Amino acid sequence: MRNLINFLLKYNYWFLFILLEVASFVLLFRFNRYQQSAFFTSANAVTGAVYEVSGGISSYFHLKSVNEDLLDRNMLLEQQISNLEKALLDHQTDSMTINSVKELPLTDYRLFKARVIKNSLNQADNYITLNKGASSGIRPEMGVVDGNGIVGIVYQTSPSYSVVISVLNSKSSISCKIIGSDYFGYLKWEHGDSQYAYLRDLPRHAQFNLGDTVVTSGYSTVFPEGIMIGTVDNMSDSHDGLSYLLKIKLATDFGKISDVRVIERTGQQEQQELEKRSMQQ
Repeated sequence: MRNLINFLLKYNYWFLFILLEVASFVLLFRFNRYQQSAFFTSANAVTGAVYEVSGGISSYFHLKSVNEDLLDRNMLLEQQISNLEKALLDHQTDSMTINSVKELPLTDYRLFKARVIKNSLNQADNYITLNKGASSGIRPEMGVVDGNGIVGIVYQTSPSYSVVISVLNSKSSISCKIIGSDYFGYLKWEHGDSQYAYLRDLPRHAQFNLGDTVVTSGYSTVFPEGIMIGTVDNMSDSHDGLSYLLKIKLATDFGKISDVRVIERTGQQEQQELEKRSMQQ
């Protein structure tokens, strides 16, 4: 114990110097946007490669649960297809028409495969790093989904990596609606449980029930209409009393996301440029 005290006393100036250095860097990167962006982004080649290795190890241990989720989802989709075929046959639609419906090309958007190599859950602003970037066709403001529902929106890209603003981020605001209703609101996450977010600004005259499904509204350039978000878990009045505040149980398990798809909507850039010009006039 005496030796430890002597050691601390002998090098106390060094310890003080290191402490002040750490404090100065924290202040520098926390309150200066340029330095914060340069430090925070994991879309550079060095840290991106490190995250890719660690992400690969993490995803390996989640393979069993991911496969179970995929199996459950495939079973659900097969049941839905079966129900659709039955309904069409009941309306005297022949099998050729059914098959032609199945084979319609998806011309409204393109999908890019990517893998999560870094993820966070416990911050007020959580970000996700993907192993694909601009060289693969990915650019900022593209939507990101997994097999269960929405994940976030691309924020920054480098040639080989992308950083995504997760749904679990105070900056995230996604237009959504309840299936069967044309009324829409905005999905916001409050720091806390990663399984829940809140649907805000839903008009009080909108009708819904607990357990109803919430999907993207399509009123943005990022996500097409109808992508799964979650289900209504609870409800309350907003602070102004003019709208509902709905607690949404998210369909995506952010603790084990691995393989994702990045969505490019046809005409996305053209619409964004037009809307920007309109706002500037």
